Amino acid sequence: MKKHLFFLIAATILVSACSQNKYAHVSNGEFKVKGKAYRFVGVNFWYGAILGSQGEGGDRKRLESELDAMKELGITNLRILVGADGPLEVPAAGTGLSDADGSPFGQSVRSAVVQPTLQTAPGVYNQDLLDGLDWLMAELGKREMMAVLYLNNTWSWSGGYGQYLSWAHPESHAGTGRYYTDTAADSLFRNHVRFILGRTNRYNGLKYTEDPAIFSWQLGNEPRPLGRDNRQAFIDWIERTAKLIRSMDSNHMISTGNEGEMGCDNNMEIVRAINAIPEISYMTIHIWPFNWGWIRAGSVSGNLENAKEQTTKYIEMHLPVADEYGKPMVIEEFGYPRDGFKFKLGTSNESRDAYFSHVFSLLEKSRQEHSKLAGCNIWAWGGYAVPPADHDYWVKGDDYTGDPAMEQQGLNSVFMADKSTIGLIKEVNSKLK
Repeated sequence: MKKHLFFLIAATILVSACSQNKYAHVSNGEFKVKGKAYRFVGVNFWYGAILGSQGEGGDRKRLESELDAMKELGITNLRILVGADGPLEVPAAGTGLSDADGSPFGQSVRSAVVQPTLQTAPGVYNQDLLDGLDWLMAELGKREMMAVLYLNNTWSWSGGYGQYLSWAHPESHAGTGRYYTDTAADSLFRNHVRFILGRTNRYNGLKYTEDPAIFSWQLGNEPRPLGRDNRQAFIDWIERTAKLIRSMDSNHMISTGNEGEMGCDNNMEIVRAINAIPEISYMTIHIWPFNWGWIRAGSVSGNLENAKEQTTKYIEMHLPVADEYGKPMVIEEFGYPRDGFKFKLGTSNESRDAYFSHVFSLLEKSRQEHSKLAGCNIWAWGGYAVPPADHDYWVKGDDYTGDPAMEQQGLNSVFMADKSTIGLIKEVNSKLK
């Protein structure tokens, strides 16, 4: 009887271990994929599901080419928007987020929402884009690549908080800061979470909750407290949303999408609080030298050393929190403009290459010293896109680049034509294997 019980327990442990190894996970403070330590240089590819569509905006031939190119460069980790929220017909430009609204750009920006949108009304979905998401995930699985799928957005370029508030209160124009305490708006989002996590992929037959091509579910893009009075409500929202996801999916990691100290009212106690939540699997930070004033449009090259110095300090500020909770840390957004603050293909990106090399060197050092910095995702992948020659901002019919519509196309995009940058990515990924 004891012998039988021993084999039963051993078999149970073996099945559990095999199941865990099937999905990316954290073990002893580091990422593991198929039983091996995993460190990476990946990319942001927010528009991937749109390219996978057979409807408006879709281009499966380009998507296949993009994924093949990334795989060749050792890129296996892609951060992707599940889909934008809002009516299908949206203004191309208008009044943007201002300083008072918490704009990360320190100035008014163009307001332009991703087109086409996935959730066109509460619980009403663009079937072409759902099909595109399924196809994208199936193609990632074929290539043994993984996606961080983010489900919401603080910023209006994909609808996000503002759109949920608008749906819940059509006559109100209150700021997005009220979102965390607005039960009606957040319940619409929670329904969206349940819908996406409850899907089964029509191309590979896998439930989304059982797809190894998902690296993590992410609560949103750059969730912030959005005001001193919202700090505890923000922490509570992170916790209850993570718990909702965990209640539906016991297999995949969960991440916040938060920027770190800059996305927490410059308050490291908030950073600690959201990363102490047991359901949050790993830390995220974002680093934006231009948006945060470390460089200026007229001094992209001249302020390069300051950008490097501030970047190192920002990473080092957050590593003790990662150590405290035994969680890996990912720089899941970082970008740098081209020299002279130019946007067109063929213009110099020497300073960007130098900045990227600095970030990559810190990641390599982390591997050698076994610190918690485990990966980074460049913002953003432009790949084979050809940005517009006669205008700066995206309009319907243009190729999708890594830059959302409210930003100049080519501002932060890395294109396949950027040979020196592409070479750096391939080189560092080969070292991280």
